[in-house]
Amino acid sequence: MTTEARATGLPRGTSAQTGAAGPAGAGGPAGALDPEAATRERLRRWRLVLGGDAADGTGHALTGRDAAMDGALAALYGKRDKPAAGKERAAGLGASAPAVARWLGDIRRYFPSSVVQVMQRDAIDRLGLSTLLLEPEMLEAVQADVHLVGTLLSLNKAMPETTKETARAVVRKVVEDLEKRLATRTRATLTGALDRSARVHRPRHHDIDWNRTIAANLKHYLPEHRTVVPERLIGYGRASRSVKKDVVLCVDQSGSMAASVVHASVFGAVLASMRSVSTRFVVFDTAVVDLTDRLDDPVDVLFGTQLGGGTDINRALAYCQSRITRPTETVVVLISDLYEGGIRDEMLKRVAAMKASGVQFVTLLALSDDGAPAYDRDHAAALAALGTPAFACTPDLFPEVMAAAIEKRPLPIPDTA
Repeated sequence: MTTEARATGLPRGTSAQTGAAGPAGAGGPAGALDPEAATRERLRRWRLVLGGDAADGTGHALTGRDAAMDGALAALYGKRDKPAAGKERAAGLGASAPAVARWLGDIRRYFPSSVVQVMQRDAIDRLGLSTLLLEPEMLEAVQADVHLVGTLLSLNKAMPETTKETARAVVRKVVEDLEKRLATRTRATLTGALDRSARVHRPRHHDIDWNRTIAANLKHYLPEHRTVVPERLIGYGRASRSVKKDVVLCVDQSGSMAASVVHASVFGAVLASMRSVSTRFVVFDTAVVDLTDRLDDPVDVLFGTQLGGGTDINRALAYCQSRITRPTETVVVLISDLYEGGIRDEMLKRVAAMKASGVQFVTLLALSDDGAPAYDRDHAAALAALGTPAFACTPDLFPEVMAAAIEKRPLPIPDTA
């Protein structure tokens, strides 16, 4: 087992928890320990990070809770990282569903949620446990997150009927958690942007926005009459009660985009719930699927996707372009790592044509919290030359990006893009 493997799941998680679990006299802040106890605590932590045999060169043997934590780590990281010639990669969990279920319970007992999610992903990748997720009992034991949802969606076609309801429940829990975190702020941010984009300065009486009008005319307050004499009226046109903007989310559903697909489906459902926005949701690989009619339930959207396969951005953009009826009031958001398997020059021509017609075109390399993604740098540079910079976007930043696109102002591109 490598030190890096242990470090992925251990130091941050255990530093907050293992003080109480350590040897007598080793609890509490490190600064409160006497030198001898501080040395023991330091060796104990190094032993948990390094793994190995009873002491692994540290001279410190593990007991009790520490030994149990070490066993949970060793089951995942404790054997060779590369298989011997002609042999499958081995590890401590094997292919036993009961053993895996017990292990999942152990790591949830010993480690914080963020570390559990990392270890679950490592178990799926390193030990090939995907097939076990097709069992309802196993799904009930895992801790659900965006990455687990991506794995389940990739297994959707192979999933037996007995598992599908459990899988939907797992996906729904993650989606509902995301909606709680993102929906309110998204609606508030976009409603403000839509209002500002539709504001007029010669409104009819019943369309006057009195709050903004008063705020804009406070300098015209007449104390003797205790009133404001407005010189400039601010309000909304009749379009405020109709659809103001058309939004097209064009989402790459190739396997590397799983987390982005999950977040995009949630945002698609939120946008679809706003009466002043007409939302279209399109997913693509080498084929194009319009899932707009499922946007009332993002779980249905997700189970309508098929993660994996190739990528044909040009074909997807051709479909989206054919559905645009009000280009100057349309925002197209392409969410893709830009690894194009279709016709590159045609893709760029379509983007240029949409921009020339008045479409606000946004390219997101990812819509997730996973950090900097891998992407096709040549295609990103070509899009930037057309005035469409491509950048990765976190879910928290997405409402601000959409607000800027709606108001036709510069996008808030992160410094790390």
